[in-house]
Amino acid sequence: MATDGTDAYGGAAGLPPLVRDALAAARAHGFPYSCRPEQGRLLHALAGGAGARIGETGTGLGVGLAWLASGARPGVRLYSVERDPERARLAAGVFADRPGVTVLTGDWRRISEHGPFDLLVLDGGGQGKAPGDEPADVAELLAPGGTVVVDDFTPATGWPPLHEGAVDRARLHWLGHPALRSAELRLAADLSAVVGTRRLV
Repeated sequence: MATDGTDAYGGAAGLPPLVRDALAAARAHGFPYSCRPEQGRLLHALAGGAGARIGETGTGLGVGLAWLASGARPGVRLYSVERDPERARLAAGVFADRPGVTVLTGDWRRISEHGPFDLLVLDGGGQGKAPGDEPADVAELLAPGGTVVVDDFTPATGWPPLHEGAVDRARLHWLGHPALRSAELRLAADLSAVVGTRRLV
């Protein structure tokens, strides 16, 4: 969830129709925190490889979910959870004609009701970035071979990675997680994501 994410789509061409619908909702309701186009394109590509279930925390007004739904194969179920009831209601309206997409209302931990997932995007809870935000348990939430995406990092320029002058513990958690094979992907000069695949053994 990027602070300038909605505005980052100004002039963007070739967007999937569902992404355009979600952007229209975000703009109409003054929601600035949509995922950026670079992140959306990554989600779109990863969704195409998901076998049965995709999960997301932090729906917002549904832009990231729209990228996922646009890339997913027929028959794949998508679940996204949003803590703000009004945002959840508005986002659900964007996907009213998509029976395979469910928007839940509540704490991010509600996503566990529908796992395990082949692809899990942690955008609104479960990242372990904020005080009191415990990292999601990928052993519980990911199917073997499943992929987790943790977004909105600033690209690392050294080791260990830093955030605001201190060691970035959240990023180290995901890069060194014993259940994952992980890498940091630079999506733009100021944006990266950690992508990890759950080990089969």
